[in-house]
Formats: sequence, structure tokens, C-alpha cells
Amino acid sequence: MLSSLRSRLIVIALLTFGSIYFLFPRTVELRVRGPDGVMHDDTVTRVPLKRGLDLQGGMHLALELDQSKQVSADPKRDLDLALTVLRKRIDEFGVEEPLVQKAGDSRIVVELAGITEPARAKAIVQRSAFLEFRITNKTNALDKTLPAMDRTLRSLGIKGDTGKGKPSAVEQLLGRDSAKKADTTAKADSAKADTSRRTGAAAAKTGAKPGAKPPGKDSVSADSARATDIGGVLAGLIQPAAQVAGSATPGEYAVPETAFPRVDSLINIPAVARQLPRGVVLRWAASPISLGAQSYRLLYALDDRPIVTGSNLEDAQATIDQLTQGAIVTFQLDRAGGRKFSDETGRHVGDYMAILLDGRVQGRPPVIQSRIGRNGQITLGNKSLQEAQDLALTLKAGALPIPLKIVEERQVGATLGSDSIRDGITAGIVGTALVILIMLVFYRMSGVLAVAALALYILFTLGGLSMIDATLTLPGLAGIVLSVGIAVDANVLIFERIREELLHGKTVRLAVDEGFKHAMNAIVDSNVSTVLTALFLFQFGTGPVKGFAVTLIMGIIASMITAVFVTRTFFMIWLQRRPTMSTLSI
Repeated sequence: MLSSLRSRLIVIALLTFGSIYFLFPRTVELRVRGPDGVMHDDTVTRVPLKRGLDLQGGMHLALELDQSKQVSADPKRDLDLALTVLRKRIDEFGVEEPLVQKAGDSRIVVELAGITEPARAKAIVQRSAFLEFRITNKTNALDKTLPAMDRTLRSLGIKGDTGKGKPSAVEQLLGRDSAKKADTTAKADSAKADTSRRTGAAAAKTGAKPGAKPPGKDSVSADSARATDIGGVLAGLIQPAAQVAGSATPGEYAVPETAFPRVDSLINIPAVARQLPRGVVLRWAASPISLGAQSYRLLYALDDRPIVTGSNLEDAQATIDQLTQGAIVTFQLDRAGGRKFSDETGRHVGDYMAILLDGRVQGRPPVIQSRIGRNGQITLGNKSLQEAQDLALTLKAGALPIPLKIVEERQVGATLGSDSIRDGITAGIVGTALVILIMLVFYRMSGVLAVAALALYILFTLGGLSMIDATLTLPGLAGIVLSVGIAVDANVLIFERIREELLHGKTVRLAVDEGFKHAMNAIVDSNVSTVLTALFLFQFGTGPVKGFAVTLIMGIIASMITAVFVTRTFFMIWLQRRPTMSTLSI
């Protein structure tokens, strides 16, 4: 098919127009959900040939393991695991030529070129992305535990709200000694209560009322005053969600949003948290909800043992729910996780299952209506599609072993400076110009055909790099200039072979055919060996080395097309226009 001149010209035209198309900025239309929860059309401009950190600058982050949130038994292993997870996340994020590497034994450095949304990038880097599925507790464990938790708080001197949900000075100064004291006092309170109950029971048998006045209005008032004085701090702020919303999930409680920070600090006091029965944990909802005229934060009592975690996650994709038009994340578990998920949900049909991300419940827990297999979805409420995509990519990349904290953040300029960039581009232009001059001097008209093909080579190379969304760095520019020499080298092999055929007395047309035919083996051998070397650089190199390898490979592919296919087509046109030509300008 490609033996005819017409078909060859069609292929060259398609390659040319395709390269030009990818080198022009294009706008892509997307339908996304905005922060207000309303779907609207949005456009994203696709910029060709994004520049790397050395050419345009970007964001620099230094991160360390946050030991304040979780103590690591093996920090070195956790840092290596966090490095692997971050590399996967950055690759999914779509930033080309990122730098993600260890700095010393305790720090990870991340450099991202051309970041326009630094807050989004930081959120993706820092998010733990730990996914869990837990069954809600249906034994009213928190209702039964609240009195004991309040007794512990009273023993610590915490009797009531300080106003606007802020923790008291006592709460802020709590430490391990206070926790011990709380445990001791709570046990003493419990013993006192038991003694009081036994005394009351004995008094009931004898008809006596030890330590109490005869019943009357004054007695009731005194009891009410005492209840107010020792009144439950948590009992007054945590209430079953059914009392607020009318209907609720088992194990679901509501806390006024204004009191959320204070209640969170109270229930996380070690002495208070130990009052919970074994096998039950408390987790907050990810965001507040409106129940009636007030905003509440939901608190859930859950089984402490998760059904499955994100370690069993195989894939996650963001999409729009066709029924609610809200953003969702669909996920798929691996075989082991799917079997476990299916078995556990089969045992809990009719129960409610909470989906947690980084320790926060996502949405209202759904009821398990039947056995669930490997596939499921996470509903994100009024979050945008972009937020769902960010969540999906962090879930696919895996959870961080320990949360990361940013210890250094700055915006960096082009590392090479404008003078170095200008000098590098000038060197590339001068080198290409010298190659063109040598080709014209040595090979005359044949050199003109090779130079014409070389112009298309540069167009094809840049178009191919834009098509694969490559980022251009200074080492990448070096790879392009190097592949210019490789492209010309293939023409040199062909032209020298044609010269030999002409010296043997063959006709011009036959010499051209033989020259392209016999030079092909040498061209393929040299280019394949160079591509293999570039593949090793890409596989084992990082950052700029990968950029050099990508541009070199793309340049070699383009040079093969131009040196062999395009130059041969130009020779065919020339010979067709001069069929009686007896000598060749070579």
C-alpha cells in the first residue's frame, strides 16, 4: 500500500496535521459539580509541552513522619513505604517530571513543576487515605457508658460548659497524672454509689431514711440542685440522633456543631476513653449536617474490628451518580478482601455499615440489605467531581503508614535561570544549524532533501511529546538535539550507500532503491541499541534522567520515520519529476 507515492504523501500529511494539532492548546469540556452542589459545565485548557521544574519553577515540599499522631516502631521502614505511596499518588495526580526522594533518614522532598493549585497538591500529599468498613454498634453501649464518663470528668474538675463549646483550663492542662487520678476517683465514685445503694436498700427494709430529710418540696429542690451541680457534661451534649432527627441509625448520636471541638477533646481524654466497653470505638462524621434548624456533628459508636480495610483495595474510580447527580467513588477489592467482605456482610444483613476514611465516617451508614461482593461505592455528598477524583487516586495509591507533616514549603523559580535556559536553547539551535550546513555542503541536493525531512522530524518529535503529555526539561532538550544527530546519521548511511551503488555503474533509480534497502540493517541496529539504552535510563532513572530518556526515544522514533520513509518519499518525487536523470547530486 505504501509503495505508491500518493499513499506515502497521505501518510506524511496525516502525521504533519496530527503533530500540529497536538502542539496547539485545546479546551476540554467537563461537567462537574461545584462547591454549591449544582452541576455546571466547565472547560479545562490543555497546554502542550509543559515545562519542567528547571525551566518554569514550581512547588517544593519537605515532609516528615508525624510522630505526634502515631509512634512508629520502625521509622525507616515507614519512611520508605511513605515514599512509595507518594510516588504513586504524584503519578496519578498527573504532574510530569516530579521529584520525590528521601533527604537524609527522616525527610521526604517533593518538587512539583508548574503547580497551579498548591492547596490541592498539599492535600493529596498529606492525606492518609486509610479506608475502613465497620458495623455500627446496636447495644446502646454509649448510652450506658455516659454516666461513668461524666463521673470521670467530674473527678477531673470538669462540671459544665465554659461557653461556645471551648474546653476549660482544666481540660487543656490534662495529662497522664490527671488520667490516673481520674481512674482512681472514678473507682471511688463507683464504690460510693454501691455503698449508697446498699445503704438505701437496708434502710428500705427497716423503713428508715438514713441521711435524708422527709420527702417534700425542699427535698426535691435539693436533689435538683445537686443534679445541676454534678450534672453530666457529655450527657448534656451527646444525645441519640433519633431525638433530633426522628429516625436514626443504631449507634448514631448528635452533637451541636458548636460543641463538637469540646466534646471531641473530652472523649479523647485517656481516662474518659477507657470507660467505653471493650469492642466499641467512637468516630465522628466527616462533615456536619443540618437536622431541623440547627447544625449537628454526628458521632458513631462502632465495632472496633473493621470488616476490611483499604489494604484490600484493588481499584477506585470517581464518577457521577446518575440518580442523585452527586460525586461518588466506586471501588473494587482484591479476591481475599472480596471473600472476607462477602462473608462479613452476609453475617450482618440488616445491620448498618459505616464507611470510614482517615477515621471519619463518610455519609450516613447504609443498611446491609444482602451479601456484598468485591464492588461497592462511597457517596461523597455535595463534594465536587475533582474532590472525588483526588480521593480515588489516593485510595489507589494506598494509605500512608503514618501521617506526614509539612516542615518546609516554598515556591521555587526556574532552577537554571533565564540566562542558562537561553544559552541552552542557543546551543541547540547552533548545533542543529551546523548539522544542516554540513549536510548541504557534503550532499548538495540530496542534503536539501534530508534537511527538509529534518524539519518534519522536529515537528513530529514535539507533536509526539505533546501527545503523551510529556514535560520538557533542559535534559529533554539535550535529548532532542542528540536525536537530530541520530536522524542525520541515518541519512548519511543511506547517502553513502547510494554513492557506492552509483560507483558500481547502476542507474540513479536503482542506486537509490539499493541504497535505502542495504542501509536499513545498520540503521535499525544502531537505533534499537540506543532505544534499549534509553529504556534502561527511563526505568532506573529519576526526574531529569527520565525526561532525557523520553525525548530521546521519541526523537529516535521520529528520526526513523523521517530518515527512511519521508526522505525516500522526497527522492521518489524528485526522480518522478526527472525520469531521464543520469547523475545524482550527492
